[in-house]
Amino acid sequence: MMADPTRSARPSRLFIYEWITGGGLVSEAGALPESLLREGLAMAHAVADDAANAGHHVTLLRDLRVTGLHAPGGETLEISGRTEHDEAFERLAQQSDATLLIAPETDGALLDCVRLAEQAGATLLSPAEAFVAVASDKQRTAEALAQNGTPTPRALVLAPDDALPEDFHYPAVIKPLDGAGSQDTHLVAHSGDRPPAYAWPRRFEEHAAGVPASVVVLGVAGGETLALPPCRQRISADGRMTYLGGSTPLAAGLAERATQLALRAIEAMPTLVGLAGVDLILGDAPDGALDVVIEINPRLTTSYVGLRRAARGGLVNAMLSATRGERPEIDLDPRPLAFDADGAVYWDLDR
Repeated sequence: MMADPTRSARPSRLFIYEWITGGGLVSEAGALPESLLREGLAMAHAVADDAANAGHHVTLLRDLRVTGLHAPGGETLEISGRTEHDEAFERLAQQSDATLLIAPETDGALLDCVRLAEQAGATLLSPAEAFVAVASDKQRTAEALAQNGTPTPRALVLAPDDALPEDFHYPAVIKPLDGAGSQDTHLVAHSGDRPPAYAWPRRFEEHAAGVPASVVVLGVAGGETLALPPCRQRISADGRMTYLGGSTPLAAGLAERATQLALRAIEAMPTLVGLAGVDLILGDAPDGALDVVIEINPRLTTSYVGLRRAARGGLVNAMLSATRGERPEIDLDPRPLAFDADGAVYWDLDR
């Protein structure tokens, strides 16, 4: 069954919950993490705008420390404490027609949100618990990908007190098993390097050379998966692997390789309904022999801010259709565009 992404059977009441802006850290004093806040605001605004443009009523939660968060044509509820947050979250998950969850995987934040929403009986536009539970753990994801032969970088898990291995191919990347937003991620040049201490196990993997790219995949209830146009990623050169933004389209050959690899990765995972992002590296071999999957993000990623502009009519209705088991037709603008992590989008690039 096909669904027109620009139309919906009726306006829906949508609860869009973005963790960092919506009170996920309301119990912790001090400033919110800058990089997560920047990307969280960008995603919350992008989805809320899409939903409003499609005629839906949106409700957001807002940590009082966050400024500038708004829901066009909807409402934003201010959150000042944990009890208030939890009660509002449960009520909105129960009462809304559909719920979209955006949260980092760190410390189980996303998985906890999914479980709470599902316990409240929410209809999720974002991935369900089974998918999130695997994708939130980078090691479990790599093991799942290995089951169907999807290539990933050579890696091992280091305990907090483990020394960097000497018999490893450097440079390498060390990162949390459940990290998001490049938090606590470091490029390691050799075994004598001393990355900052970390109190939990980390994944230590070979640094893959090539074009960093991402593919957003939409899972339709019933099992079909659709890949959106692959995006090139811009990553900081300071050794912190910070995501700076992206651009689309990729050259035709690279785009085909990225799409095929991303769909293969999703096939290895529990059933996906909703949007997820696949981060990968397209290696120097023209036949794709050196391409690898880096990780799978079980949620909206920052590339949404660009892709939703390329998708005429946005992507919220496409997600609603997918949740109903209807395959959406997504009308894409072919013009080149680039976007920053803070949500700025630039059209008609000089390629």
